[in-house]
Amino acid sequence: MKARDLILKQPGVEDVHWFVGSNAPKIYYNSNVGRESPNFAQGIVQLRPGIESNQAIQNLQQKLSATFGQALVLVRQVEQGPAFNAPVEMRLYGSDLAQLQTLGDRLREELAQVPSVIQTRATLSEALPKLALSLDEEQVRLTGLDKSAIAQQLDRALEGTVGGSVLEGTEEIPVRVRLSQSDRADLDLVRSLSLRPNSSSEASQPIPLSALGNLNLVPEEAVIVRRDGQRIDTIEGFIKAGVLPSVVLKDFQARLAASGFTLPPGYRLEIGGEAEERNYAVTNLVSTVGVLGVLMVATLVLTFNSFILAGLIIVVALLSSGLGFLALWVSGNPFGFIAVLGTIGLIGIAVNESTVTLAAILEDPLARTGDRKATGEVVIHATRHMITTTVTDVAGFAPLLFDSTKFWTPLAMVIAGGLGGTTILALYFLPAVYLLLKRMSGSQLR
Repeated sequence: MKARDLILKQPGVEDVHWFVGSNAPKIYYNSNVGRESPNFAQGIVQLRPGIESNQAIQNLQQKLSATFGQALVLVRQVEQGPAFNAPVEMRLYGSDLAQLQTLGDRLREELAQVPSVIQTRATLSEALPKLALSLDEEQVRLTGLDKSAIAQQLDRALEGTVGGSVLEGTEEIPVRVRLSQSDRADLDLVRSLSLRPNSSSEASQPIPLSALGNLNLVPEEAVIVRRDGQRIDTIEGFIKAGVLPSVVLKDFQARLAASGFTLPPGYRLEIGGEAEERNYAVTNLVSTVGVLGVLMVATLVLTFNSFILAGLIIVVALLSSGLGFLALWVSGNPFGFIAVLGTIGLIGIAVNESTVTLAAILEDPLARTGDRKATGEVVIHATRHMITTTVTDVAGFAPLLFDSTKFWTPLAMVIAGGLGGTTILALYFLPAVYLLLKRMSGSQLR
């Protein structure tokens, strides 16, 4: 509730919804679900329209981290692309837990020194408090109790025992009787719990737990994670909003190499996070695009009855994708999964415009033979239609360029930024290369 009040006071925040003990429901296609823990909560912060999301995220991260130092606070944006737990992630494999934790702490220390990293986490460094009872064997024997009897009585007092049930509609709900929450949370009260001695022992009065041994809170490994049957320590790094994970990962690997870090025999390091998921998604996408590309090339070859002309259109498409990447780089937008989708769309538009221009040249009897004047007239005639198409396409993507959420900005920048150059390629580069090839071949292009 304190975090909620602090978040709502920040400029640009409209509302916040909290889910305590588990993730929020799957509200987006790449949302992570399934995490349940009593010491975990997730909040969904909604910003007002027109607010710069990266700056708002950085401000929230600074405020919450400074105010709630006893908690690990992560402020992240809902992004496009595949889901991942952390943008920068390393998986350390090995057999010995102590050695895994030592190596993981070393990696985590190096990762924390990267300027853009705001928080780090390692699975083996997470510990949960556990009540450890060290019994005095002699005192236990005098009471006639044993470890099992003591454990049973403590379980009934702390975890409770079913003492009846109540009916709610058609459902019978058991009633569990146990100590109050405040008593269970007080270590001194737990130490003073009274245990009933064995009926065969000389003692007749209840015996306080503190008389039988020492009770202390000790850390215990929260979970031992395995992947493909091997023990791992996962080191996660969370970065500033607007920073590319690939840049942070490259910086971290350079620092690691400079420090002389090496793994002992039997241990290995694997890169995960955004890099792994992006490569996996792009590989799946490219595998599908490959089939579609073959079909596109076959269609072009059959349409123009020429491998050379089909190859010319493919060259224009590849050059247009380079122009899209250039627009993305100049604008400072990150290259990711959504930019790859925009590149595929740009290639499709480039193929379409190139096909229109080349078909117009082939339809003119003089231009088809390589006549420069006739080819120029055909291009001039097609210019109006091409420019009209380009302007309408850019105008259609323009609203996404100014989207405050930055979701679709990379896609719109690749397409809108690359379209101008694509039109120039279709109107000037393609006819010029066609005339050059026609002059070199002197006959029909095959």
